This record gives sequence, structure tokens and C-alpha cells, in this order.
Amino acid sequence: MSTLQCVHRNHVIVADVYEHPGIPTPWAAGCHITSPEGETTRRIALPVRYAFLSELDKAQHASIAHGKWLVDQYLDEGRELFQKSA
Repeated sequence: MSTLQCVHRNHVIVADVYEHPGIPTPWAAGCHITSPEGETTRRIALPVRYAFLSELDKAQHASIAHGKWLVDQYLDEGRELFQKSA
């Protein structure tokens, strides 16, 4: 399976989609984000209400769109994106 990725505002966003066979909406959408400095997030899933989709390509595109939104929130609104070490 190919992995969808893009660069948005100098951050690399990679779709991280898992299959859960046997349910009507088997694709669990999520993404990883890497900053220009090389920091990478843990897997960030879409909110539960929207996390499972019926088709792989839709799950990948939703994952990328969510990643772009998270980067925008991080850069424009100051939302924490990368975990700080203790």
C-alpha cells in the first residue's frame, strides 16, 4: 500500500491509515507530522466521530487534511503539536 504524504507550510504530513477488516468502515485515519527541524509527532488520529472511513483513499485524504489543519493551528494559534520531553 502506498502512503500519501505532502508538505504544508514546510511541515511533512504523512497519512497513517490502519485497516480493521470486518466492519463497514474499516479504515482508521491518522497522520504523523514532521517539522522543518526534524521533530515528529506520534500518530494523531482523527476525532473518533470521523476516524473510520469506508475507503482507503478517502481515509488517506482525510488524514492529510487533518494534518494540514493541525499545522495551521500550531503555527497560527499556538496549539501544542510536538510533545516536550520531561
